[in-house]
Amino acid sequence: MVRYLKQAEPQSRQSNRELVARVRAMLDEIEQYRDDAVKRYAAQLDRWTKPTFRVSDEEIGAVRRTMSPVFKEDFAFCKKQVTDFAKRQRESLHEFEESFGAGITLGQKIIPVETVGCYIPGGKYPLISAAIMSVATAKVAGVPHVIGAAPPRDGEAMYAPTLYALAESGADEIYTIGGVQAFASMAYGCVGMKAVDMITGPGNAYVAEAKRQLFGRVGIDLPAGPTEILILADESADPSLAATDLLGQAEHGPDSPAWLITTSEKFGREVLNEIERQLLTLPTADVAGAAWRRWGEVVVVDDDDAAIALSDEYAPEHLEVQTRRDGYYLSHLRNYGSLFLGEESTVAYGDKGVGTNHTLPTGRAARYTGGLWVGKFLKTVTYQRLTQEASERIAPIIGRMCRTEGMLAHEITADVRAQRYAQRVRANSG
Repeated sequence: MVRYLKQAEPQSRQSNRELVARVRAMLDEIEQYRDDAVKRYAAQLDRWTKPTFRVSDEEIGAVRRTMSPVFKEDFAFCKKQVTDFAKRQRESLHEFEESFGAGITLGQKIIPVETVGCYIPGGKYPLISAAIMSVATAKVAGVPHVIGAAPPRDGEAMYAPTLYALAESGADEIYTIGGVQAFASMAYGCVGMKAVDMITGPGNAYVAEAKRQLFGRVGIDLPAGPTEILILADESADPSLAATDLLGQAEHGPDSPAWLITTSEKFGREVLNEIERQLLTLPTADVAGAAWRRWGEVVVVDDDDAAIALSDEYAPEHLEVQTRRDGYYLSHLRNYGSLFLGEESTVAYGDKGVGTNHTLPTGRAARYTGGLWVGKFLKTVTYQRLTQEASERIAPIIGRMCRTEGMLAHEITADVRAQRYAQRVRANSG
């Protein structure tokens, strides 16, 4: 049985028709008028009126000199954690070539994407760590050319730590440009950029819609939605800590869901009380409180298996487990973006640089996909090589399959090979 101590009211997150149409118009205009349209939108939306968008080596060097030693050390630690994990993931992927029957050789190659554009948002929270998650991970994958982009602040320049992060993560080119016009420029090859094969990065609703509409022309990392946290807890967990973690993720924005599933009604009520107490002093209570009031939920279930089943229905982006049986949950949970086991780990660790990637599926997409990882920047392609004898042997089989499907031209491509190689065999034997 499922009992809600707090339940969000059903609310639609369907794309706003005006937003969709606005983004479509912007993309069409940039595709048609290219740099002129980009410059017009940059001036209108970002107050950027400088003649160029690309950041010079001199500007990067100047920013490097302004960063504190502590920030540089912290950034280096996070980058090393993430890239070391990405390298281990890359090592787990293998090329192979093997025999699959006499004379039939099949193989697999792994090829990096050629050019990737990585966007770093610059809104209320400039996500510096996103540069590591995207640019640095793409470089571990072996992507030859990575473009980094982020919007200016107050129409003047990119946020200095973001510029440092893009440069240190390995971006080959960096552009001060934001929003829809940034993604369009990367996809279409505007303002000096080379048209990319893939775009990555979070952002507001306009950015998310631009990625959706550009998908197909270019690859994308994941559809971006409001960030989510779900905590699974029993009576052994600390209600104060659970409340802290729920609010910690809710501060992303007023549309960020924060959910608790617990096997203890007493614990659930304690968390509810803790959240109200902590909101009295939380520095970002205006945002986190709005998210909690609108999207927060506390659900009581009968046992661990019921908690797991319900969590899998939510398929959350971030999933924290704080129970006596964390190992059991690890073995049985199926749908989540990233899992944080025990009170010793928290979403903030994954978001900023413990090592796993923070670009994760939202909106229940964890039912069918994982998050951004080194493999997203790699293409797994296949090849085949057959001897004449093998080709002659399988041609009738494939031909009959083609005929059954009504694809007669396909059938002919198999038949002519069977005939050709049979003739060669007869000629050689004669």
